[in-house]
Amino acid sequence: MTQSGFDTSEIKEKLIYYVLNALRTEQDPSDERLKEIISEVIGIDQSSSELSLDQKRILAQSVFNSLRRLDVIEPLMEDPTITEIMVNGPDKVFYERGGKLYRSDIRFKDKESLKTVISCFFANRNRPLNEANPISDLRLPDGSRANCVLPPVAPDGPIITIRKFTGISHDIVTLIRQGFISEEAARFLCECVKNKKTIFLCGGTGSGKTTFLNTLSSFIPSDERVVTIEDSAELNLQGIDNLVRMEARLPGPDGSGEVNIGMMIRAALRMRPDRIIVGEVRGSESADMMHALNTGHRGSLSTGHANSCLEMLERLTGMVMAGSSLPYDAIMTQLSMGIDIMIHITRDRNGKRYVDEICSVLPARGQEFCLLPLYKNEGGDLCERVCAVEELKETVAYKG
Repeated sequence: MTQSGFDTSEIKEKLIYYVLNALRTEQDPSDERLKEIISEVIGIDQSSSELSLDQKRILAQSVFNSLRRLDVIEPLMEDPTITEIMVNGPDKVFYERGGKLYRSDIRFKDKESLKTVISCFFANRNRPLNEANPISDLRLPDGSRANCVLPPVAPDGPIITIRKFTGISHDIVTLIRQGFISEEAARFLCECVKNKKTIFLCGGTGSGKTTFLNTLSSFIPSDERVVTIEDSAELNLQGIDNLVRMEARLPGPDGSGEVNIGMMIRAALRMRPDRIIVGEVRGSESADMMHALNTGHRGSLSTGHANSCLEMLERLTGMVMAGSSLPYDAIMTQLSMGIDIMIHITRDRNGKRYVDEICSVLPARGQEFCLLPLYKNEGGDLCERVCAVEELKETVAYKG
């Protein structure tokens, strides 16, 4: 960037060097203190003396973004219409807006500068990210999630993916208007939540599982005690006073101190919960979740990744086997007893998200799961009922 005959990118690199030198005498300075130091350095730097006040202000913000934030992609972070940011190396930056992906003109100088920015960003939040630990996850203060992969695991350069937390809480009426779900199906699921049916939501990454889980949780009676368990805190439950939130913790540099989802589920059972909400299951912790569902904690909600309701149940069976010594038939029986409703959510090529399938889980027969389709999208815009009204009523009362 050239302003008033100056290449501010060169000035910026020099200022960063000066600021880092000044920080050697500081013990973990706050953001405000860092901004003060940057202003002081710019004030005494000769190369930036001919810049206008506005140019200095922009330059100061750029230096701050490099040291504490995400440098050139910070404008994307501040754009409320952008829901996801994907950096595939220094010259390939993409973002999601309205469910569609776009390529940005933003570029980092080179792989090394991108690596420095990302490493500083994670280090400022006490997350190890280096050659010994080239893959790391991070939850930002605003609820957004960041995942990073460094070379040599990522040969084309550092990769960072940020799922932004928009702060927008969709109510069921909004989702109906957006064509995410039909009004009849929404009413049915509302009754299921109120009647403490255990519901499992599945779908692909970014399909809207967490958003819909938040929406369904709004129908939980306000006088119940609810415990939420998440790998990275994303749930935003409203209207529940007796709410306990728990978030997993990665192990420290010495390998100790880890708190995983399985440990939190076992702890939750001692907290006298009316319901347990597990943000996502994807491993052996599924065994702990299954035991919780079959020990009197009805009405739980959870999510997982799968291409259909039946596939999710089969994946759950495999994950439970990894964390349990129970035989295959016993696991199938307990899962079919513990889960009442399966919901599959999808996102089409145009970025539209919608409920694709709602099924009732019936008792397993031998080594096969039995699902009763209740609502299904068969080429239309909404998930329409495919069963008799009597079957819906029986489902709401089923296993009650």
